[in-house]
Amino acid sequence: LRTLAEMENRRRRFDKEREEAFEFGGFAFAKESLALIDNLERARTSFTDNKKFKENKDFPKILEAFEILEKDLISIFKRNNIEQIICKNKKFDPNFHQAMLEIDDTSKEPGTVVQEIQKGYTMKDRLLRPSLVGVTRFKNEDIKKDQENKDNHDTKK
Repeated sequence: LRTLAEMENRRRRFDKEREEAFEFGGFAFAKESLALIDNLERARTSFTDNKKFKENKDFPKILEAFEILEKDLISIFKRNNIEQIICKNKKFDPNFHQAMLEIDDTSKEPGTVVQEIQKGYTMKDRLLRPSLVGVTRFKNEDIKKDQENKDNHDTKK
């Protein structure tokens, strides 16, 4: 009876591992493919920022080609369950964001993502790459109040 139970557990474990391998088999490829969309976006930005290119009569056609390529790539990503992480004006989440810098911005609550340096992506709810972000910092008064509250709490113990 015990041997049958062990065999059943092995079969379940094997089925689960096989299912995960099929589901996330392209994970490494997907992760490396993110460089394509990054480089395409950088090329489009440098192209549109260049005054000399803007004066070219073919500028609109070339810009349209960039946009078509970018839309196609995003469409391919979506079909393969690769989604961009939407992070601007959201609360910082260390599970999906990597803070690269702190920004003084009194119009936003501290810990709010206000700048996206590099886009992050998930694949079937699994993190491919975190978003590199700039986050609003806590004001010095807030830090002092937090420290005072902690000190007061510690002295009451």
